[in-house]
Amino acid sequence: MKHTGPGWMIALLASMPAHAAEWTFQPPVTAIARDVGALHAWIMWIILAIFVLVFGVMFYAILRHRRSLGHEARHFHENTTVEILWTLIPLLILIGMAWPVAKVVLAQKDTRNPGLTIKVTGQQWLWQYDYLDHRVGFKSRLATPRTQINNYDGLPIQRSPRYLLEVDEPLVVPVDTKVRILTTSNDVIHSWGVPAFAVKQDAIPGYIRDTWFTATQTGTFRGQCVELCGRDHAFMPVVVKVVSKDEFSRWITQKQAEQQKVASDPNRVWTRAELMQHGEKVYKDNCASCHQENGKGLGPFPALTGSKIATGPITGHLAIVLKGKNAMPAWPSLSNEDIAAVVTYERNALGNKVGDELQPKAVAAARQ
Repeated sequence: MKHTGPGWMIALLASMPAHAAEWTFQPPVTAIARDVGALHAWIMWIILAIFVLVFGVMFYAILRHRRSLGHEARHFHENTTVEILWTLIPLLILIGMAWPVAKVVLAQKDTRNPGLTIKVTGQQWLWQYDYLDHRVGFKSRLATPRTQINNYDGLPIQRSPRYLLEVDEPLVVPVDTKVRILTTSNDVIHSWGVPAFAVKQDAIPGYIRDTWFTATQTGTFRGQCVELCGRDHAFMPVVVKVVSKDEFSRWITQKQAEQQKVASDPNRVWTRAELMQHGEKVYKDNCASCHQENGKGLGPFPALTGSKIATGPITGHLAIVLKGKNAMPAWPSLSNEDIAAVVTYERNALGNKVGDELQPKAVAAARQ
C-alpha cells in the first residue's frame, strides 16, 4: 500500500528508537499504522505552528504596545482585509489537515480483496475467532489464572510483565496478507483493537462491522478490548501471532485435523469420567471468574456448592446454563458437549455429589 502521510515524517517515525514507544504510539507493523503515526505527527506540527504564531503575536502585542510605554488603544469597527484573512487562513489550515486525514480514513475502510477473512465475536469475557475460509474456530481467553490476578492470600507470585495480555490461544495470521476482520458480539458492545496495526473496531450485538490489516513483519502483537463491557473488561486481551505463510499453512492444516478429531458423534454416550474431565476445563474457562474455582460464588453470582440449582432437577440446571437468569448470562456459544460436561461437573464436584450426569444428546434436544 502506498503511504498517504508526508514522506519525511514516515522516515522520521521509522528511525525512532525503540524507547520512543514509551511516549508515542507503538512501533507500527502495518502501512496504515505508519500512515496514522505520520498523520499524527503532521497534525501536531500544525498545532505547534499555530500555537507559536498566535501566542507569539499576542505576547508581542502585549509587551510592545502596553499602556506603560505610552501606547493608546486604537478604536476601529470593521476591517475587510482582516476578516478575509481570519476566514481564509483557518480554511487553508483545515484543508491541510483534512486532505491527508480523509485519505487515511478511506484506506482504513477499504476491506476489498482480502487474502483471509476472520470473524471475531466478543463475549463476556473472551474472543471467539472463526476462520471463514478454512472452517476453523476457537476461543481465546486470558491465560493467567484468576488466583494469580486476585491473590487474596497475599502470597508472593511470579508473574509475567504481560500477565494481563497473555492468552491460551492467540489469533494466528500470515505475514504480508490482507486480513479482513468481521466483528460482532454475543452480548454487549466490545471493541477489538491492536495498536501496532492501527486497528480498532467495535463488536456490536446483531451487527457485522469490518476492518482490515496487513502485517509486514512476523511476531506477537497485543491489544485489549477497548470498550467498557462489564466487570471483567480488563481481562479480554487480544493477541495476534504473525507467522510466515508456510508456517500458517502448516498451522491451519494441523488445526483442521485437531478439530475434526474432536468433533464427536451427536449420539455418542460419554462416560462420567470423560464428562468430568472436560467439564472441569469448561468450568475454569467460563464459570470460575464469577463463581470462583471452588464454587463458593462471588458478588452477585451465588455459590454452586450446595445450591438448589446444582443439586436440584438436572433439567432446571440445564435451562439456567442455556438461557441465563438475572446476572447469569446465557451460554449459546458453548457446544452441546461443553454444556453437558460442565453441568455434570458442577453437580458432582465443587462439594456437590448428586451422582447424575447429562449427555450431549439431551442438550441438543433442549436447544430445539
